[in-house]
Amino acid sequence: MAATTTRKEALERIGKIFHDALERMIPADENQRLQGNTFRDFELQTQAFKAALIPVLLEERARLTDSAELKEAGSCPHCGSQQTRWIAATDQKEIRGPDGVIVLTKQHARCRSCDRSFSPSGS
Repeated sequence: MAATTTRKEALERIGKIFHDALERMIPADENQRLQGNTFRDFELQTQAFKAALIPVLLEERARLTDSAELKEAGSCPHCGSQQTRWIAATDQKEIRGPDGVIVLTKQHARCRSCDRSFSPSGS
């Protein structure tokens, strides 16, 4: 079991997304005009900020989990056999959450006994 990123890399990615989203909402350049005039405009800007940041936070947190990348496929959930092997390909699974689309890497394994495939990656 291993994380697929380091804390430093995760913090750098989150920090960059945070800074970029904040710069769009409140530009550091005093000569740039702030967008919006009503409280509703401010709410929409805040929702856009949240939509940019929250999925990245969730992706990075998932990548830091010990079960983000498993070394052994483990036993087959269908027949219980230990004769499992990794299928070479991993894929990117998009999950739609309340705060946007989150992209997670998913590993796939196949059982040599029952020939069924499964994904042992943590959810």
